[in-house]
Amino acid sequence: MGTRTAEERQREILRAARAAGSVDVTVLAAELGVAKETVRRDLRALEDHGLVRRTHGGAYPVESAGFETTLAVRATSHVPEKRRVAAAAAQLLGDAETVFVDEGFTPQLIAEALPADRPLTVVTASLPVAGALAGADHASVLLLGGRVRAGTLATVDHWTSKMLSGFVIDLAFIGANGISREHGLTTPDPAVSEVKAQAVRAARRTVFAGVHTKFGAVSFCRFAEIGCLEAIVTSTLLPAAEAHRYSLLGPQVIRV
Repeated sequence: MGTRTAEERQREILRAARAAGSVDVTVLAAELGVAKETVRRDLRALEDHGLVRRTHGGAYPVESAGFETTLAVRATSHVPEKRRVAAAAAQLLGDAETVFVDEGFTPQLIAEALPADRPLTVVTASLPVAGALAGADHASVLLLGGRVRAGTLATVDHWTSKMLSGFVIDLAFIGANGISREHGLTTPDPAVSEVKAQAVRAARRTVFAGVHTKFGAVSFCRFAEIGCLEAIVTSTLLPAAEAHRYSLLGPQVIRV
C-alpha cells in the first residue's frame, strides 16, 4: 500500500475529499498505510495548489472550474451550522417585499425560514427553492427561465440573466463557493457567475450567507466585491478577528 508515489497518494486523497466532502488525517493515514505526517505533507501540497483547504485534523476540497459539489452533497455537510446561518439571514428581511433567493442549500434554508405572516415576491433561479415556496400562501414565486444545471438544479445562461435584468429587487440573499477579502465572492462556473452578478446589480440590498468553510476560498469567477454587501451572515466558527477584517470592507458581519 505504501509504495504509491506522492502524486498518486495526493490524487487519491483529492478524490476522497471530493467524494465525501472532507477527509480526516488519521483515517487517511490508516487507509493509505503511511504516517500521519506524510498525509499532512500531502495535504499541504494540495493546499499549495489550491485544491483543498486544511482544517484541524483534516481538509475539505476547494470548488474550482473543474470541480463543484452537488446540491445532494451540500445538503449533508455542516447542516446545523447552515440552519443557524439561514435563520439569522432571514431575520434581515426588514421591510423588503421582493426577495431574490440564490441557488444552493443554505439559500434554500433561508427561503424556508422567511416569515409566513406577510406577502412576499420571491425571485429565484433554483428549482428546489421555487418548489419549497410554491405552495406557501404568503409567497408569490417567480422562477427564472433558462438551462437547468444538473448538479445544482438551477437555471443559467442568457435567458436567466435577461429576465433578471428587468427587475428591481429589494433584497438579494446570495451564496458563493468562496468568499475572500482580496477576490470577493467567487463561483466556478461563468454561467452561474453571470446570474449571481445580475442579481447583485438588480438588488438594493445584498446579503451573503455561508458557513465558515467558504471564507478564504477562491473559485474561478468573481461576481461581486465584499463592499457590495450590506451584511455577511456566518457562524462563530469564523474567528472574530477575521470577521472584523471583513467588516472593515463595509458589510456588517453577523456570527451565529
